[in-house]
Amino acid sequence: MSKTFCLALTGASGVQYGLRLLQLLLAADCRVYLMLSKAAEVVIRRETSLVVPENLAEQQAWFRDTYAATEDQLQLFGREDWFAPVASGSGAPEAMVICPASGGTLSALANGASNNLIERAGDVALKERRKLILVPRETPYSQVHLENMLKLTQMGALILPASPGFYQNPQTLEDLVDFVVARILDHLAVPQTLIPVWGDQPTTK
Repeated sequence: MSKTFCLALTGASGVQYGLRLLQLLLAADCRVYLMLSKAAEVVIRRETSLVVPENLAEQQAWFRDTYAATEDQLQLFGREDWFAPVASGSGAPEAMVICPASGGTLSALANGASNNLIERAGDVALKERRKLILVPRETPYSQVHLENMLKLTQMGALILPASPGFYQNPQTLEDLVDFVVARILDHLAVPQTLIPVWGDQPTTK
């Protein structure tokens, strides 16, 4: 495996971003530690046609089969699996992405809560000075959201909102999803061909 990343999906709208990121990280031969919040499972059922099992072991088999991942490449951890590598600084991967990141997750991380494995893994990333990328998908932002994002930025996290650009002339919803995912991959130093480097795309008059 080239790199190891922790990916968490929480209960904000926009689960397509996280699922597409998972697909591309696995395609790039990265190892992924995956976590889903209970709300994320609800959003997957609401926003996609995917039928993800509720049982953890069945979920792991489903994700591996759906994304053609090996046992070593993709590991799914439960919300209270305190022996998961991501729960300790000695086993934490080089980077963690929470995509999408709910307002509740931002609040928990900004205030040091570790009520579940996702929050604990984020706390570990912050304390170990590892890269932590948070992808909020909310509009509008309240003062609380903004204050939490500022606080997390000051702690060293990277706030990367799910705000797709249009200068690449998107033709489909998938193009809009890929814009955000490409920016995440750039910050993870994972090569991507989803969108061209600025200056390489043709210009129009």
